[in-house]
Amino acid sequence: MSILGFLEWVDSTSWSTALHESLFMYPLVESTHVLSLTLFVGLTVMFDLRLLGWAFRKVPMTEFTGRLLPWAQVGFAVMMITGLLLFYAIPVRNYQNIFFRVKMIMLAFAAFNIWYFHNRTERGVGAWDTASRPPRAARVAAMVSIFLWFSIVVAGRMIAYNWFDCDIQPQSDFINWAAGCVVPLSQ
Repeated sequence: MSILGFLEWVDSTSWSTALHESLFMYPLVESTHVLSLTLFVGLTVMFDLRLLGWAFRKVPMTEFTGRLLPWAQVGFAVMMITGLLLFYAIPVRNYQNIFFRVKMIMLAFAAFNIWYFHNRTERGVGAWDTASRPPRAARVAAMVSIFLWFSIVVAGRMIAYNWFDCDIQPQSDFINWAAGCVVPLSQ
């Protein structure tokens, strides 16, 4: 079974349909997703501004991380759970959405950036914990983080405005490929 075939099956399940067609539940899940995204991205940007040396310069990095990281992790967990539920509600439409695909690619890069920072760059925090301007590697990670999370938010918002829906044909071969559209040969 292909990924698209599996997602078509998921889309046909009663729970997926019920969530998508729910008068209250879908908007509640979507609103919770946006609110938890706001919590996570807001705290991440604060963290990044500290890494850049642009804000909170007098606060040691370890103290800053110790206070913000637990809240950011809660925001991230809720954001991921609600994001999965939103995908579950309309899996085929999301899977065949260019903006959703861009968002997923950016999320993968953001996850790598977070992993790299916490497992490599942050290891030496003892040497620059109280520095008002952390080392270059930390500043680069912060700039990459801000760019990626900005891109993720924009791509996520654009999912609702899918100008490249697979139902809209004819489209260029590139658009059909990028969206994963299955187009009959007669078109």
